[in-house]
Amino acid sequence: MKNLIWLRNHVVAPFSEEFIFRACMIPLLIPSVGAGTAVFLAPLFFGVAHFHHMVERVRNKHADLKTAFLQSLFQFSYTTVFGAYSAFLFIRTGSLVAPVVAHAFCNHMGFPDIGMVFQYPPPQRYKIMANFVIGLVLWCFLLYPLTHPPLFSNIAYNLLL
Repeated sequence: MKNLIWLRNHVVAPFSEEFIFRACMIPLLIPSVGAGTAVFLAPLFFGVAHFHHMVERVRNKHADLKTAFLQSLFQFSYTTVFGAYSAFLFIRTGSLVAPVVAHAFCNHMGFPDIGMVFQYPPPQRYKIMANFVIGLVLWCFLLYPLTHPPLFSNIAYNLLL
Protein backbone atom coordinates (compact mmCIF):
# COMPACT_ATOMS: atom_id res chain seq x y z
CA MET A 1 0.00 0.00 0.00
CA LYS A 2 2.86 2.39 0.74
CA ASN A 3 4.13 2.02 -2.83
CA LEU A 4 0.74 3.08 -4.14
CA ILE A 5 0.70 6.09 -1.84
CA TRP A 6 4.23 6.99 -2.92
CA LEU A 7 3.17 6.64 -6.56
CA ARG A 8 0.13 8.86 -5.95
CA ASN A 9 2.16 11.55 -4.12
CA HIS A 10 5.20 11.59 -6.39
CA VAL A 11 3.85 10.80 -9.85
CA VAL A 12 0.05 10.86 -10.25
CA ALA A 13 -0.79 13.95 -8.16
CA PRO A 14 2.05 16.13 -9.48
CA PHE A 15 1.30 15.27 -13.09
CA SER A 16 -2.50 15.43 -12.90
CA GLU A 17 -2.66 18.58 -10.77
CA GLU A 18 -0.06 20.42 -12.82
CA PHE A 19 -1.74 19.35 -16.04
CA ILE A 20 -5.13 20.64 -14.85
CA PHE A 21 -4.08 23.78 -12.97
CA ARG A 22 -1.17 24.82 -15.18
CA ALA A 23 -1.40 23.32 -18.69
CA CYS A 24 -5.19 23.62 -18.95
CA MET A 25 -6.06 26.62 -16.79
CA ILE A 26 -3.18 29.05 -17.43
CA PRO A 27 -3.56 29.17 -21.25
CA LEU A 28 -7.27 29.89 -20.78
CA LEU A 29 -6.67 32.65 -18.21
CA ILE A 30 -3.79 34.51 -19.89
CA PRO A 31 -5.80 35.90 -22.86
CA SER A 32 -8.49 37.14 -20.46
CA VAL A 33 -6.52 38.48 -17.50
CA GLY A 34 -2.86 38.55 -18.58
CA ALA A 35 0.09 36.44 -17.47
CA GLY A 36 0.75 38.30 -14.22
CA THR A 37 -2.81 37.97 -12.96
CA ALA A 38 -3.03 34.36 -14.15
CA VAL A 39 0.02 33.48 -12.03
CA PHE A 40 -1.90 34.60 -8.93
CA LEU A 41 -5.46 33.63 -9.92
CA ALA A 42 -4.99 29.99 -10.97
CA PRO A 43 -3.27 29.05 -7.68
CA LEU A 44 -6.38 30.08 -5.73
CA PHE A 45 -8.25 27.25 -7.44
CA PHE A 46 -5.32 24.95 -6.72
CA GLY A 47 -5.42 25.90 -3.02
CA VAL A 48 -9.18 25.40 -2.77
CA ALA A 49 -8.84 21.99 -4.44
CA HIS A 50 -6.82 20.85 -1.40
CA PHE A 51 -9.59 21.72 1.06
CA HIS A 52 -11.00 18.20 0.76
CA HIS A 53 -8.34 17.16 3.29
CA MET A 54 -10.46 18.90 5.94
CA VAL A 55 -13.20 16.32 5.45
CA GLU A 56 -10.65 13.51 5.76
CA ARG A 57 -9.25 14.95 8.99
CA VAL A 58 -12.71 15.20 10.59
CA ARG A 59 -14.03 11.90 9.22
CA ASN A 60 -10.98 9.92 10.36
CA LYS A 61 -11.10 11.59 13.81
CA HIS A 62 -7.63 13.10 13.39
CA ALA A 63 -8.98 16.52 14.36
CA ASP A 64 -12.12 18.33 15.46
CA LEU A 65 -13.84 20.65 13.00
CA LYS A 66 -12.08 23.84 14.17
CA THR A 67 -8.62 22.26 14.14
CA ALA A 68 -9.26 20.61 10.77
CA PHE A 69 -10.40 23.96 9.35
CA LEU A 70 -7.30 25.78 10.65
CA GLN A 71 -5.00 23.05 9.32
CA SER A 72 -6.76 23.21 5.95
CA LEU A 73 -6.54 27.00 5.90
CA PHE A 74 -2.80 26.74 6.50
CA GLN A 75 -2.56 24.11 3.74
CA PHE A 76 -4.60 26.37 1.44
CA SER A 77 -2.10 29.17 2.10
CA TYR A 78 1.04 27.23 1.26
CA THR A 79 -0.51 25.35 -1.68
CA THR A 80 -1.62 28.69 -3.12
CA VAL A 81 1.90 30.11 -2.75
CA PHE A 82 3.35 26.97 -4.32
CA GLY A 83 0.72 27.20 -7.08
CA ALA A 84 1.92 30.72 -7.93
CA TYR A 85 5.50 29.44 -8.10
CA SER A 86 4.40 26.53 -10.26
CA ALA A 87 2.41 28.82 -12.58
CA PHE A 88 5.47 31.06 -12.87
CA LEU A 89 7.62 28.02 -13.79
CA PHE A 90 5.08 26.91 -16.39
CA ILE A 91 4.91 30.33 -18.05
CA ARG A 92 8.66 31.00 -17.94
CA THR A 93 9.78 27.58 -19.18
CA GLY A 94 6.83 26.90 -21.47
CA SER A 95 6.95 23.32 -20.29
CA LEU A 96 4.90 21.17 -17.93
CA VAL A 97 8.05 19.32 -16.84
CA ALA A 98 9.34 22.09 -14.54
CA PRO A 99 6.17 22.42 -12.43
CA VAL A 100 5.67 18.62 -12.29
CA VAL A 101 9.23 18.07 -11.03
CA ALA A 102 8.89 20.94 -8.51
CA HIS A 103 5.55 19.52 -7.32
CA ALA A 104 6.96 16.00 -6.91
CA PHE A 105 9.95 17.42 -5.01
CA CYS A 106 7.67 19.46 -2.73
CA ASN A 107 5.48 16.44 -2.03
CA HIS A 108 8.59 14.41 -1.23
CA MET A 109 10.13 17.00 1.10
CA GLY A 110 6.93 18.17 2.78
CA PHE A 111 6.54 21.47 4.59
CA PRO A 112 9.80 22.50 6.31
CA ASP A 113 9.86 21.64 10.01
CA ILE A 114 11.30 24.90 11.33
CA GLY A 115 10.73 23.79 14.94
CA MET A 116 13.14 20.90 14.39
CA VAL A 117 16.01 23.40 14.23
CA PHE A 118 15.64 24.26 17.91
CA GLN A 119 16.21 20.64 18.95
CA TYR A 120 19.89 20.93 18.04
CA PRO A 121 22.59 22.46 20.27
CA PRO A 122 23.60 26.05 19.39
CA PRO A 123 26.56 25.39 17.04
CA GLN A 124 24.55 23.01 14.84
CA ARG A 125 21.40 25.10 15.19
CA TYR A 126 23.12 28.16 13.76
CA LYS A 127 24.55 26.19 10.85
CA ILE A 128 21.10 24.80 10.00
CA MET A 129 19.52 28.27 10.27
CA ALA A 130 22.27 29.70 8.07
CA ASN A 131 21.63 26.98 5.47
CA PHE A 132 17.91 27.83 5.45
CA VAL A 133 18.72 31.50 4.85
CA ILE A 134 21.40 30.73 2.24
CA GLY A 135 18.99 28.41 0.42
CA LEU A 136 16.25 31.05 0.35
CA VAL A 137 18.64 33.79 -0.84
CA LEU A 138 20.06 31.54 -3.58
CA TRP A 139 16.54 30.56 -4.67
CA CYS A 140 15.58 34.24 -4.94
CA PHE A 141 18.69 35.19 -6.90
CA LEU A 142 18.64 32.16 -9.23
CA LEU A 143 14.89 32.03 -9.93
CA TYR A 144 14.99 34.31 -12.97
CA PRO A 145 18.33 33.24 -14.47
CA LEU A 146 17.53 29.52 -14.21
CA THR A 147 14.07 29.98 -15.76
CA HIS A 148 15.25 32.25 -18.59
CA PRO A 149 12.86 31.36 -21.47
CA PRO A 150 15.54 30.87 -24.18
CA LEU A 151 17.14 28.14 -22.02
CA PHE A 152 13.98 26.12 -22.65
CA SER A 153 13.41 27.22 -26.27
CA ASN A 154 10.24 28.91 -25.05
CA ILE A 155 9.03 31.18 -27.82
CA ALA A 156 5.51 31.24 -26.33
CA TYR A 157 6.74 33.37 -23.40
CA ASN A 158 7.51 36.27 -25.72
CA LEU A 159 4.07 35.99 -27.28
CA LEU A 160 2.30 35.99 -23.90
CA LEU A 161 3.98 39.03 -22.43
